[in-house]
Amino acid sequence: MFNLNLSDTIAAISTPIGQAGIGIVRLSGKKSLSIADKIFMGKDGKKTSKFKTYTTHYGWIISQCANKPISRLNRQIGKSANRRTEIIDEVILTVMRAPRSYTKEDIVEINCHSGIVPLKKILDLVLNQGARLAQPGEFTKRAFLNGRIDLAQAESVLDIIRAKTELALRVSFNQLKGDLSKQVQDLRNHLLDIIANLEASIDFPEEDVDTISYAQLLKRIEKNENALTRLLDSARGGKILREGMSVVICGRPNVGKSSLLNALLGEERAIVTPIPGTTRDTIEEIINLEGAPLKIVDTAGIIEPKDLIEKEAVQRSQKYLSSADLVLLVFDGSQRLNKDDRILINRTKDKQTIALINKIDLKQHIDISKLKNLFKDIVRISALKRKGLDSLRKQILKKVWGGAIISSDEVLVSNVRHEDALRKALAALLEAKDIIKSGHSLELISHCLKEAVDCLGEITGETIGEDILNRIFSDFCIGK
Repeated sequence: MFNLNLSDTIAAISTPIGQAGIGIVRLSGKKSLSIADKIFMGKDGKKTSKFKTYTTHYGWIISQCANKPISRLNRQIGKSANRRTEIIDEVILTVMRAPRSYTKEDIVEINCHSGIVPLKKILDLVLNQGARLAQPGEFTKRAFLNGRIDLAQAESVLDIIRAKTELALRVSFNQLKGDLSKQVQDLRNHLLDIIANLEASIDFPEEDVDTISYAQLLKRIEKNENALTRLLDSARGGKILREGMSVVICGRPNVGKSSLLNALLGEERAIVTPIPGTTRDTIEEIINLEGAPLKIVDTAGIIEPKDLIEKEAVQRSQKYLSSADLVLLVFDGSQRLNKDDRILINRTKDKQTIALINKIDLKQHIDISKLKNLFKDIVRISALKRKGLDSLRKQILKKVWGGAIISSDEVLVSNVRHEDALRKALAALLEAKDIIKSGHSLELISHCLKEAVDCLGEITGETIGEDILNRIFSDFCIGK
């Protein structure tokens, strides 16, 4: 993304291209109203530049065409026009004047019929009248650069768009409201107060200024350290809400993996037969488990491949298993453990695993005592009869949230960039503590605290480079 000129008027299609009821072409910038004057004809005949802010108006998007015949509708809407007009579409136009708009600039939104032809023709008209095509995320970037939102709030817009569950949506909206930004800014202000005390002691050692003892300094730094640690502790839950959690179902052939997938989904997604090896490829589905987006993967149960297809299936299963956040290792309770079971036990020994004893509706022959020695978490189920699934869901949730209860009102760190900045800030505070304990100079302590302040500023955008800004907004869609 090039360096943006905020004096430009930008335009873009802000809705997905395709057949739908409504499509939106959005403009932002100084020329938005004057451009709309040239292409919009309202039913009341008024110019867009005369419309009040936060108003919507019915009319037509028109194009001046000197050699086109005038239709009846053209004559109706073009009485005051000196040239012939072509009607592009029937629309609703909305005006939001600066500074009370999304970008703090004049904004015009044209709600037209969706479809590639009307949307593209309207966008081309707007561009021909002096706007330029917006870059990815440029509307939101302008909202940040013009001071309407900070950088953390701007990033939350993308999280809202990509939210996989209602809980993820509510947490992202809290960030858009500024809940995370407030906590980060409070931390930053506390550290700036400490730095001010230190600088006064350094610059005016002979003056009668309030000085801070090493003991007081240590106590205040530790208070900020604890607040930073609490924010970082939320990062795991935030990452799950943002990216989802990979849950892999594995087990030897015919233990009921596909039946379990169907039971968790509540639909017949996978083919289930009594023939071992029916599933010869991985099957992926997303489920919402009390706000946690889980990517459930049903793997092929083949242990020793007999042909190239089975070999590929085994390789895919192993790939998913190695990257899994949680493994559901399924055993057939109606049979004794065999060699294939032991191979899978060995492959999952370093993974977070729940052992599932399936087919409890049948006579049991599995040696449960052996599994208790191997697994901390064991759940007995019948995937076919839908028994024990509530216990399984509770156990999965414990693994997802680590026993904690995630509230929609919580402030969660869900962005990897934010987490990295918090970790760097925490490292700077810990270094400052070490310097205090070793009795070194106040200048070194102040330097570490300034580093922490800069790291926190990266989250809200006070201390951020253009290259990082470009990288952040390049992930946005054009039109947002």
